Amino acid sequence: MNDPTVPSERYLQGMATRRSVLGDSHVDRAQQSVTEFDQPFQELITEAAWGHVWSRPTLSRRERSIVTIALLAALGQDDEVAMHVRATRNTGATRDDICEALLHVAIYAGVPAANHAIKIAKQVFEQIDAEQAA
Repeated sequence: MNDPTVPSERYLQGMATRRSVLGDSHVDRAQQSVTEFDQPFQELITEAAWGHVWSRPTLSRRERSIVTIALLAALGQDDEVAMHVRATRNTGATRDDICEALLHVAIYAGVPAANHAIKIAKQVFEQIDAEQAA
């Protein structure tokens, strides 16, 4: 019988991938804010999104990053777009990659969605540039 207090291998892989993509400081902040209420959700996304999907070998992290940003932009998930644009520092997706992905969003999901995501990406890039200049 499995001990529910021992993390699964999928969870451990997911946490390693999540840290690699989003960075330790982001994951540490997220983990510190977990409550009893959202613990099951955090376990789900760590195992399913990070341990299963993001850990698969077929697409590179760069490619997954591009796809993820396009999907999130199309769905209007502003906070997630910003988080994943920041994560491109760790995935290898370039600003040109993101621009191309958002051009696809404009055609296939609508100009307003792409326009808003471009605004968010520009803000994140400005923050990154300011951090690097400091």
